[in-house]
Amino acid sequence: MKIAVIGATGTVGQAVAAELKARHEVFEIGATRGAHRVDLLDPDGIQKLFATIGRVDAIVATAGHVHFGPLVKMTPEQFRLGLNDKLMGQVNLVLTARDFLNDGGSFTLTSGIVGAEPIREGASAAAVNGAIEGFVRGAAIELPRGLRINVVSPTMLEEARESFGPYFRGFEAASGARVALAYSRSVEGAETGRIYTVH
Repeated sequence: MKIAVIGATGTVGQAVAAELKARHEVFEIGATRGAHRVDLLDPDGIQKLFATIGRVDAIVATAGHVHFGPLVKMTPEQFRLGLNDKLMGQVNLVLTARDFLNDGGSFTLTSGIVGAEPIREGASAAAVNGAIEGFVRGAAIELPRGLRINVVSPTMLEEARESFGPYFRGFEAASGARVALAYSRSVEGAETGRIYTVH
């Protein structure tokens, strides 16, 4: 298969690309680094990316930012960061790149454990992750040509413990390699509308 991994320079994306490269042709796409780059907030840029790399069998998105901070101090602008970036970036990808997926191809998006297991300073992340999962369920019953769509909801990665550990006290971390297996299951399996949790 030909697979586009968007966010391939990030912690999750690197693990996913490594898992899939063993069996498939993988286009590693970053926001600011790498041979291929794309800004998911720019639908024209998404179109240009796929016009360059051509049709693919699967598209994986591991990109997106959210704001972590106390709700009582959070501004609407800070809250909107995740809505505009992580949520709408992935929605833009599906709406724009679906025509570049071969029949029977798949999207795999990324949410996160905070959607199901709230943490302090994570209200924005919880809202965004829940919205992504709702979008996937809704999109799964409407995509044409046998296209599939799933979402992976990972816990904190071992590799990101230094950055995110203080937010996730008491949570078990998972290795990038273990989280990548859920993406492989989505890409190489047959299900649609699923939320694959790695908690």
